[in-house]
Amino acid sequence: MAATWLDDARWLAPPRAVRIGFDDGSFVLRSPEPLRPYARCIGEWLERWAAETPDAPAFAERAADGDWRRLSWAQARAAVGRLAQGLLDLRLAPQAPIVVLSDNALDHLLLLLAGMHIGVPVCTVSSAYCRLTQDYSKIHGILNTLGPALVYAGDAQIYGPALRHAGLQAPVVFSRGADAYPGALDFAGLGRPETAAVMQAFEAITPDTHAKYLLTSGSTGHPKVVINTHRMLCANQQMIAQVWRFLEHEKPVLVDWLPWSHTFGGNHNLHMVLRNGGTLVIDEGRPAPGLVERSVANLAEVQPTIWFNVPRGFDMALPLLEADLKLAKRVFDRLRVVFYAGAALPQATWERLQALSTKVRGEEVWLTTSWGSTETAPGITSAHWRLDRAGNIGLPMPGVELKFIADPSHAGDKLEMRVRGVSVFPGYRDAPQLTAQAFDAEGYYCIGDAGLLADQSRPERGVLFNGRVAEDFKLGTGTWVSVGTLRVRVVSALAPHAQDVVVTGQDRDEVGVLIFPTPQAAALPAGELRAHVAAALQALKAEGGGSSQAPARALLLAEPPSADAGEITDKGYLNQRAVLKRRDALVQLLYTGGPEVILARQP
Repeated sequence: MAATWLDDARWLAPPRAVRIGFDDGSFVLRSPEPLRPYARCIGEWLERWAAETPDAPAFAERAADGDWRRLSWAQARAAVGRLAQGLLDLRLAPQAPIVVLSDNALDHLLLLLAGMHIGVPVCTVSSAYCRLTQDYSKIHGILNTLGPALVYAGDAQIYGPALRHAGLQAPVVFSRGADAYPGALDFAGLGRPETAAVMQAFEAITPDTHAKYLLTSGSTGHPKVVINTHRMLCANQQMIAQVWRFLEHEKPVLVDWLPWSHTFGGNHNLHMVLRNGGTLVIDEGRPAPGLVERSVANLAEVQPTIWFNVPRGFDMALPLLEADLKLAKRVFDRLRVVFYAGAALPQATWERLQALSTKVRGEEVWLTTSWGSTETAPGITSAHWRLDRAGNIGLPMPGVELKFIADPSHAGDKLEMRVRGVSVFPGYRDAPQLTAQAFDAEGYYCIGDAGLLADQSRPERGVLFNGRVAEDFKLGTGTWVSVGTLRVRVVSALAPHAQDVVVTGQDRDEVGVLIFPTPQAAALPAGELRAHVAAALQALKAEGGGSSQAPARALLLAEPPSADAGEITDKGYLNQRAVLKRRDALVQLLYTGGPEVILARQP
């Protein structure tokens, strides 16, 4: 049984919801609790903790020698002030952002905070555009779109080649190797003694000042630049604090790898530490072979209170923890929350996490999630109560309204979700047409996801995620396939043999799946693995639900998903469309047959 604090209203807000129905069958869900006042700007959090808890640990990263580089809140504020003064002295181009190209690091963080402290917007771009490819056309296009006032990267040797022919007019700054890049500035020399000009610029920031730009849909080659204002970001953290009430009593400690180029790591997690005066340890690991071991070691050493990850991250960490219960006990000992987002969590992964927690600490951990997007800062809903299984994304937090409407292009009971509230973005930068298309006539943001109530008569029981509307497709029979929900069912049925799957079958008579096997699966004899897959497909078929609910065929993939090709994102989840496009020949093979194709056993 989970800890009793989950039922204490002083620590978690009780689940409550107001449902407002309309004649056309649509309805709005909102919290009955009003949103309380929130900070004017991001920098107010830094100013507060530097004054109230100056010596408390704020940020840390692993140094090259294996030791930790640590900053207290007072040290972080002093460093931000010096950098902010250095930025002011550079007289950067107005209305232009500071752009960062490299991975999470303390220098990176301090520069972001310095820019936001004086009203200069910041934008972290996925490092994959520079590190994992020799084709720099995408990053050049992104830089041209952003028009940076300054560009920063950690290492000139790694990021310099991508910048040499980018046509930049802005200053370029590196933490390492600046002397090898003509005209570049050294990060260590960027700071200047802080003057009154820093706080003058700080006081001039309004809630509607642009704090950040985040890129979305970058894998298509045409990224949209999402405006994140200080109001959005500060309001969203207040929403979270009102449902996660324990944040007022217990400062969060995070060990986090999630990239700041995305809203999960860069807004939700980082800002939770900033808003609540906690501690962020930057994790140099990530869900990848040879790197996940670093993440697990860091978790065991630091012992965080909250473990944020994507489903792929938990799937890769679990075998290491299950094989070493002493290690697992250290990881789970102080955990108050295990939180997944970025993609739906297979029920099999949920059950493994709870079984491991029970084994090493005698009780289940609070396993939960929320739902949102880059355009919503990011949180819209929060599952701020005890959950029994995966799939429930919670209820709208204070300050937002969630509208459910029937999708006229979709058969059945598919309900599209739309959102309106103080944390919703004002639009895409320099793209008025795209902005207009993103909102409906009532001002709701059309997020593109579907959902349904867990209990039609009791809305306080939460919302079930029902996939991306645009991902769904029809079989040749005219039957709709809900890709998001089917993917999770298949991965759970195949556990522990599938890292992830891609659903196929558009305009065909049968659903199929391309399977990315786990390392455990790859180590099995081929015949044994094929038998496991065939049995899982047959089990899904036996559950009923028709052709749209049970894949009839599967193909095991030898090549892992390629981040360079856009098949897997920085956050570690699959881009279904990119995989289908790149591996079209394998999709054709899946349906033409052959010894490679695994069919469900006949009853």
